[in-house]
Amino acid sequence: MTNAVAGHPEERELLRAAFRSFDEASHTLQQSYSALTARVEQMDLELARSNEALRRQLGDNEAMRLHLDGVLESLSTGVLVVDDGATISRSNRAAERLLGARDIELQNRRATDVLAEAGLGLYDRPQRIGQTIVSISRVPLHNDSAEGSGHLILFQDITRIYQLEEQLQRKERLAAMGELIGRIAHEIRNPLGSVELFASMLQRDLAEQSSAKRYALQISEAVQSMDRLLGNLLLYTRPVRMVRDWHSAEPLIGESIKLAAHALTRVPVDIRVEMGRKVHSIWCHDGQLKQVLVNLIVNAVQAMPNGGVLEINLSQEPPETLGTSAVRLTVRDSGMGIDPAHRSRIFDPFFTTKEEGTGLGLAIVHSIVEGHQGRIDVESRVGQGTACSIILPHPSMGGDPHEVQVRMGSEPESGDALSNAHEVM
Repeated sequence: MTNAVAGHPEERELLRAAFRSFDEASHTLQQSYSALTARVEQMDLELARSNEALRRQLGDNEAMRLHLDGVLESLSTGVLVVDDGATISRSNRAAERLLGARDIELQNRRATDVLAEAGLGLYDRPQRIGQTIVSISRVPLHNDSAEGSGHLILFQDITRIYQLEEQLQRKERLAAMGELIGRIAHEIRNPLGSVELFASMLQRDLAEQSSAKRYALQISEAVQSMDRLLGNLLLYTRPVRMVRDWHSAEPLIGESIKLAAHALTRVPVDIRVEMGRKVHSIWCHDGQLKQVLVNLIVNAVQAMPNGGVLEINLSQEPPETLGTSAVRLTVRDSGMGIDPAHRSRIFDPFFTTKEEGTGLGLAIVHSIVEGHQGRIDVESRVGQGTACSIILPHPSMGGDPHEVQVRMGSEPESGDALSNAHEVM
């Protein structure tokens, strides 16, 4: 074989050429493999970088989603997300709380049906959900291409704004009425004194058993009743200087309950008093605050003609309510409740739904509470009862008493204002 190859130089040359070609092809293949390996490594690195960037982007998106979910759930404004088919796809906690349903119960339901069940509608005026006043609006929801992709239904709680507007209107109304009432009371009281004087003289001059003497006595009693009414009118309108101080809460409430005994003994009432552990004293004028409590207790008992539960609760109040440290004193009954149509008028003088009432009790309560730089809130459900809450400033213990000019009656030193409180309800 070797001899045969050796004997043919052409063949040897061809063989060498073949080996050279093979070596060149191997070298080229090796270079291509190295280049391919480097390229694959580069692509792996780029892919790893892309994957890492994608993971970061997904993480950022998830964090943003969670953040937006947190923002949505933290809003005090109720939000319903409604698609193009008017079907609810999402709701937040505020909306669930207002509508009394969970998100899963609201999803895939028509928004108009949900609102109708709650007695609401998509119109621009205050609406009531239980004890909450809301305004409802609809806002278009756009996607990135600015095309419509449904809308949002927003529930804005305007209860406090509504209450402030009512208070402002009430103050203006009461100020005008108070001025008029004061003038009329003074004008009537002067001739009334003359009538009382002549009736007393007639009683003295007439025979003991005569019918005329009885008539004179009835005139005198009627005049005295009118005088008490005028006295309460002046109690409502007369500005005086009132000194506040610290008064122990438990005796103050206990004495008020005793002063309201004339009403509490008429029907079976279960009285429950709850005192906050951190509230031992109240910064107030004790006589005037007792009158407030007596009037509220009597009102509560009258709202329970067949008896019921009367709760008196004293607790701390968040500072944001009055803008300062405060306490809440609540008188709650389980009675008939207040007709919503009467809610805005219950503090008006002479407004009453009772046959024997004069409509001055709550008007005086309102004046006294305002004189303490406090406020009174009323929550009521027809057939379930009423809660009247007195919110009073509660400064640091040891603060110096100070005098303030208020529109209310003089200090009831003789106890007359308290003893006659039930006559002005």
